[in-house]
Amino acid sequence: MAEKKQKRMCSTVGGQAVMEGVMMMGKTSYCIAVRDPEGNIQVERTRLKPRSVFSRIPFVRGVVNMVSSLVRGMKALTRSTEVYASDDDEEPGKVEKWFAEKLNLDFLHVITIAATVLGVALAIALFVWLPNFLTGLLKGWFPSLAGTVWEFLILGVLKLAIFLGYLGLILLLKDIKRLYRYHGAEHKTINCYEHGLPLTRENVMKCSRIHDRCGTSFLFIVLIINIVIIGVVNWALKVHTITPSVLQVLAKIGIEIVLLPVIAGVSYEILKLLAHFHGPISTALKSPGMLLQKVFTTREPDGEMIDVAIAAFNAAMEMDADPALAETKFVTGGLIKDLLAATKKQFAQNGIDESDAEWIYSLTLGIPRSELGQTRKVMPAELRKIDGIVRERLTGRPLWYIIGDVDFCGCKIKVDERVLIPRPETEEMTAQAIKLIEEGDKVLDLCTGSGCIAVAIAKHCRDKRVQVTAADVSDAAIMVASDNANYNSVSVTFVQSDLFARVHGRFNMIICNPPYIKTSEIAKLQKEVKDFEPRIALDGGDDGLDFYRRLSKEVSRYMVRGGMLVMEVGEGQAEAVLKLFEKRDYAMVGKDINGVDRFLKIAF
Repeated sequence: MAEKKQKRMCSTVGGQAVMEGVMMMGKTSYCIAVRDPEGNIQVERTRLKPRSVFSRIPFVRGVVNMVSSLVRGMKALTRSTEVYASDDDEEPGKVEKWFAEKLNLDFLHVITIAATVLGVALAIALFVWLPNFLTGLLKGWFPSLAGTVWEFLILGVLKLAIFLGYLGLILLLKDIKRLYRYHGAEHKTINCYEHGLPLTRENVMKCSRIHDRCGTSFLFIVLIINIVIIGVVNWALKVHTITPSVLQVLAKIGIEIVLLPVIAGVSYEILKLLAHFHGPISTALKSPGMLLQKVFTTREPDGEMIDVAIAAFNAAMEMDADPALAETKFVTGGLIKDLLAATKKQFAQNGIDESDAEWIYSLTLGIPRSELGQTRKVMPAELRKIDGIVRERLTGRPLWYIIGDVDFCGCKIKVDERVLIPRPETEEMTAQAIKLIEEGDKVLDLCTGSGCIAVAIAKHCRDKRVQVTAADVSDAAIMVASDNANYNSVSVTFVQSDLFARVHGRFNMIICNPPYIKTSEIAKLQKEVKDFEPRIALDGGDDGLDFYRRLSKEVSRYMVRGGMLVMEVGEGQAEAVLKLFEKRDYAMVGKDINGVDRFLKIAF
């Protein structure tokens, strides 16, 4: 068995169990792994702040580390609760909504703070006031005990009994038993690593759930040191002579609270010293704490718990190995306006338009963009969906490829990397073209791409019995366009054709949004355009006018008398494109919403 082998390496990683997970702390970070309600393991990585000079001073460092460990432990427990405790389908209650809307506070955070305050009060009541109160009762029955060694021995025995009773009592709670199973998973994982074994579920499962650096051992040492130091101080100060008895009890409580830093400092140094030795004497001194682990504070974990502990341990080791590795956060619920502000900041730091963040929240939550400032709470399941989109957007992939579709002239158009994402200016051009189409017209959409123009015309001109044909050189684009026609329940004839190469007949309107980006400028485009959108739909040649030249030479053969060609052009191209169409009855230049000459209407 792995637990009987001599350890090959000593690890500085320590940890604690949290709600449905484990926190592991390395030299430079602490990482929390939690299994969320959907069964996924989420990992949060947080860099530790530089250690203060006080954390290196013997005895003082014990107090510093105790306080920081308590704070960090509470944060880890709170964060794990935020991931796991919320029901995905549960709507916020009236109290939660009131805290969010009236006080701008997260109800879970309020509960956590209240629980912490009550926990401290309970600890003082159980482990400080109660043993002193019971000792006082015994002295009332046996006055001769006052000031003798028996008084302090009885006080110590009562503290130990209350401590053990508390550990046994909370074991009756189902959630505590599960927490202790994760505690066992934490120990097994660290032991597996220290035995030099690969961190697999099988290897970790074979290792011991007892570890000599456990916090349980520290608590036991603190208790013993407390009994010794408090007993000596109370005897030296003759606290037993204070009257009335109420003041005596208050004085004892005050002494214990004041001396807590001293007790913590001494206990820390003893535990640190014992960790460096593995002989019979040190083993004997460690054995009470290890026995407490075995009887009370650890239980055997299952395989899924082991997987969570391994994820936390590996994350801590990765953070230590790579100082440049970024922090990560859990996907938990929160207020829309706070979460949206954080996402916008993240996008701005990565050169992504902040409006994309608004669209992500709006579409995922089903809330208009204008109403995103409300104090509605985002549930964990909703935020997990949002986070998945945000993470993918941060890779540079265009938002609408991630979403999978886009609204275009009242149609839902599916898009992916096979086609360009329809632009607002193309929607403007299409809306203008629809107004010009008459009863029974035949319309050709060249360079159809996603088919957005053809589908919109077919849908909005359904009552005019318009015949719509769409062509594109890309077979992949034709597949997407055909799917969009079916999805919107419209009739469009699709042709795989390099412009007019396989097109037959004449048309009343030919509409075209061809590639018009100069070849040399493609590399300068935004990452989401140049790296994700199809180059064949962007590249218009050296000057961006290659397709317009071809159109000018061929279009008249496919246009009925009095027909119209409607085109979209790039910024600054309108005049150059007009010169290519010398044989025309008339031409009009239209501006887009930004005042750019963007649309050409040429009659034949």
